[in-house]
Formats: sequence, structure tokens, C-alpha cells
Amino acid sequence: MIRLNPEQLVFVTERHLATLSTLRPDGTPHVVPVAFTWDADAGVARITTNRTSYKARNAVPAPDGGAPRAALCQVLGGRWITLEGTIAVSTDEAEVAGAVERYARRYRQLEPNPERVVLRVTVDKVMASTYMAS
Repeated sequence: MIRLNPEQLVFVTERHLATLSTLRPDGTPHVVPVAFTWDADAGVARITTNRTSYKARNAVPAPDGGAPRAALCQVLGGRWITLEGTIAVSTDEAEVAGAVERYARRYRQLEPNPERVVLRVTVDKVMASTYMAS
């Protein structure tokens, strides 16, 4: 499991947006701004979204069963971090509720949304600006 160093951990808990890069079915990149939260215990980044969003549709396994991959990149001036790994959609009520709670701590309280799902990025690679590198 990936562990972030102290500087990286602070950076991913500050109030910043990131970009999420996924691949469309035709293989072209889909890059969108997102808010995300970092679960240090699980090594997982979570993004809340509507179940019909393109980013959720891009997180569905390929016909061959291969796990789709994604990259989250957060930038502020010369500081940046990219979290890369497999991405999956979760409709589990407890995980959605936990993601909403984490989101409220980092950003703001979300309005109820019965169409909300969680995109779970299980991080297996971290790249960061030199002074934040492990």
C-alpha cells in the first residue's frame, strides 16, 4: 500500500482541486477538475460524482475485465502531486456516506443526492515535485 510522506500528506489535505484523467472507451483521455479526499489508512483517493457522469462511466471495467486506471493531479505553484492507480465505482451506501463526510471536512458540506456514487482510486504510484518526493 502507498504511504505519502508528511509533506505530501499535508498537501492532499489542504483545500485544493485536482484534475482526474481517465480513458474514454475509444482510448482518448478525459480530463476534468475534481475535488477529492485522501484516505491514508487505505491508500485510496475518493471522488464523489453522479452515477451517470463520464468519469463514472470511464471507471467501468473493460470488456476483457481489465481494471481501468486513472490519475489525479493536484498543482499549486511549484508544488504538485500525481496519484495514479486503478479506479472503480462504488455504490455502497457506507462508502458514499464516508466519502461525503471526508469531503465536508476538506471542502464543504454536500447537498443530499440519491444519484451520488464514489470513484475509488486505489493508488499504486505517486509522483511529486522534487521537494515533496519520498
